[in-house]
Amino acid sequence: MAKEAKIRVWAALGTMVLAATTVAGCGDSSSDDANYKEQPVEVLYNRALDALGDQDYKAAAKGFEEVDRQHPYSVWATKAEIMAAFAYYQNNKYDDAIIALDRFIQLHPGHKDIPYAYYLKGICYYEQISDVGRDQRTTQQALDALSDVAKRFPDTPYARDARLKVELCIDHLAGKEMDVGRYYEKQQQYVGAINRFRTVIERYQTTTHVPEALHRLVECYLALGVKSEAKETAAVLGYNFPGSDWYQDSYYLMTGEGKPADDAGTHKFLGLF
Repeated sequence: MAKEAKIRVWAALGTMVLAATTVAGCGDSSSDDANYKEQPVEVLYNRALDALGDQDYKAAAKGFEEVDRQHPYSVWATKAEIMAAFAYYQNNKYDDAIIALDRFIQLHPGHKDIPYAYYLKGICYYEQISDVGRDQRTTQQALDALSDVAKRFPDTPYARDARLKVELCIDHLAGKEMDVGRYYEKQQQYVGAINRFRTVIERYQTTTHVPEALHRLVECYLALGVKSEAKETAAVLGYNFPGSDWYQDSYYLMTGEGKPADDAGTHKFLGLF
């Protein structure tokens, strides 16, 4: 996930890097004053750009920040701000990258690279998404940031990739709900499990987890002895996903006919049969 995203971000940055290289050779890097500390903007910028090309991302980030520090009113200072954020991102310093991007967005809301700044911020969150067994706060942050890109800049090259990643974030959040729901179900905490599975059905209804969530509801309702709710849920599952293995499992639970799709007695822990 992270490697694929970084390739996309590199490609998106290509035109910015190409434009940045045109500053090379614009000034004299020497100084007759030995005590003079400030350096020409082109020297600082190209030094940082060289570090970026050498994959010395730490030096690159510091170099671009030095451009902004020494020449804050230069046109290259603005570009250096977002390039510093990119260098931090490449070095997996996501928090530093996000701070730099937030500053860029706040200071330059009308800049032509604003769509990229929002996109890169979303990617910084996206690459930190952890497996469903862990806290999903970062997944929600990625979802919010990437949704913002798709809404604010629908006609940019970044919107398509943002929309794709939004769907993946939603599916991941649904997976987390399923993981917790299964745990509750195995602990025979059926009310808690039902709440989790219903969240998947109501909030993440476009994800691949919905058929299993419906089936797990059937299991929980039967375990609680609420057969009418189990029957209604199984009917919804059969209507919407008639060919799924989860419906085959629910049909077996409701009628005792046939056999579970996995043929492994997955419902034994419920004590139903």
